[in-house]
Amino acid sequence: MQNYRMQTKILKNYTSKSFWNNKSVLITGINGFIGGNLAKHLTNLGAYVIGITNNKIKNKFLEFENLAKLVNISQINLQNYNSINNFIQTNKVDMCIHLAAQVDVNIAKTDPLLTFQSNIAGTFNLLESLRKKNEIKAIIVASSDKAYGSYPLSKLPYKETYDLRPIYPYDVSKACSDLIAKSYSDDLFGLPIIITRFANIYGPGQLNFTALVPDCILALENYRKFIPRGNGTNKRDFLYVKDVCDLYTCLSYNLYKDIRLSGQIFNAGTTRGYTVDYIIKKLCYLSDRKDLYLDIKQKFKNKNLTGEIQHQFMNYKKLQRYFGWKPSFKLEDGLTETISWYKEFLKKNSFNKFIKK
Repeated sequence: MQNYRMQTKILKNYTSKSFWNNKSVLITGINGFIGGNLAKHLTNLGAYVIGITNNKIKNKFLEFENLAKLVNISQINLQNYNSINNFIQTNKVDMCIHLAAQVDVNIAKTDPLLTFQSNIAGTFNLLESLRKKNEIKAIIVASSDKAYGSYPLSKLPYKETYDLRPIYPYDVSKACSDLIAKSYSDDLFGLPIIITRFANIYGPGQLNFTALVPDCILALENYRKFIPRGNGTNKRDFLYVKDVCDLYTCLSYNLYKDIRLSGQIFNAGTTRGYTVDYIIKKLCYLSDRKDLYLDIKQKFKNKNLTGEIQHQFMNYKKLQRYFGWKPSFKLEDGLTETISWYKEFLKKNSFNKFIKK
């Protein structure tokens, strides 16, 4: 399996409703930003979506989108092996997309134990439970571009063949879960697993308001002031969440159809690193708030980014070679849609409900 190379045959029917109809798809971390968007995407294709979360708060994204009644959500702590194992053994699961994680890099800096327990133990508890059930046809494990660690700007974008050499807690936790997934996909256990390493993801439903895009939108709409973490020169790549949902669908479908894809790793980005300064400027100019950009520009002075990788961006060459896939959304179009969504959402929901105390 490890030496398999996709030939020219490309399966393009991954959005076929006849395929997805009544397929039971487990989304871990369904209460999260990507999980909620993916649930929306899959229910629109006719899949039966079951989700697990350790968060008591209902998914405001699914409620806002009038989809909460179309998915079956259970509160399960992935750090508790017996809980997740009992859940897996008593539910039909055709495919699983593992998104559950502690994703806040700021929390990881101050509470590495929580991050390691959530991202590492959560992954091996889930995969061991699925191994024992022995009926799953496709598992997608969401790693991260941060699993690679720091590479010189001249070596970017990251390639799937690069060694993982993370240092910071969140980055290490994702690299560990990445390697655990690789182990379970090998011939010894033979679980059908694809590992994804994606760039920063943005879009509607991202309720972690420490993330760059929603944090800046709060300032644009005068909910609070924007406080930069660095000087704005660090580079990041940004994928729109609708592209990400399409890609998870593509990978799940193709792995379901072709077990030889198991063990493969796929990066996804736009091939370009945008400075934080550029993203903020773009958001401000799209909102006709040049004044805010000039104010933030002043705050960048004498700020140094600590505890995070300086530059990160990805390409999609391998995905295009295997499946003919590439991102559909341009940055400006994705940001425009995102700003509009938050304006409507924040009229009915206080962002303070989603701030971790």
